[in-house]
Amino acid sequence: MRMPAILLFMSGAVWAQAPAPKYEVHRAAQRLVIDGKADEKGWAAAQPVEFIFPWEAQTGAKQKTVARLLWDDDYLYVTYECGDADIVVHYTERDDPTYKDDTVEIFINPKPTQTGIYFGLEMSARAILYDYLMYDSRYAMKRFNMQGVQLATTLRGTVNARGDKDEGWTLEVAIPWVNFEEISKRPEAGTAWTFNMARWDGVEPDRRMSMYLDPGTPRANPHVPAKFGELVFVK
Repeated sequence: MRMPAILLFMSGAVWAQAPAPKYEVHRAAQRLVIDGKADEKGWAAAQPVEFIFPWEAQTGAKQKTVARLLWDDDYLYVTYECGDADIVVHYTERDDPTYKDDTVEIFINPKPTQTGIYFGLEMSARAILYDYLMYDSRYAMKRFNMQGVQLATTLRGTVNARGDKDEGWTLEVAIPWVNFEEISKRPEAGTAWTFNMARWDGVEPDRRMSMYLDPGTPRANPHVPAKFGELVFVK
């Protein structure tokens, strides 16, 4: 039986460390239009991933989120399909605390040999962006603003109307590679970065976070770069 490459030794016992989950992000066949619809044929080439609910202590509804990613020479593309029976968004300005609204997130580390710095984008159902550079998993430098991010949503319901029943919303984002160039060169086929994705959903006290990958924390906290998965760029 072949042993894993990475071993942890503790109290005389040997523990195998599982490899990071891998997402193969395919090249887009053509430039995608960021209109919040995600209806281009190119999205069919993207592997869908459904978010999980790591924290059973939370009381919010478990509403489905499916994300897909693509790339080309200029952008990383991400789309989220969010089931949502009650769409709530109060904040309207860039770098507002969108994580208090119905929001999806992506965390990107373009240099996996380190985990001290990574990028965060938190994007609400109204296409409001809170972007930052995260240091030491604790300090979000929100005065850092990414260049040229394209972001759009479509809503299947009415925002902030608590008495009706909504269906959900779709978000598309295109993130230019230029924003990562101080840390890493633009990816090519075979390049591997690390990342995770999340969603904040619901209204306090019934609020819930779902994730692409479980960060292994006792309470809702997505900022664990050591538990990010691999983002592998393929043709």
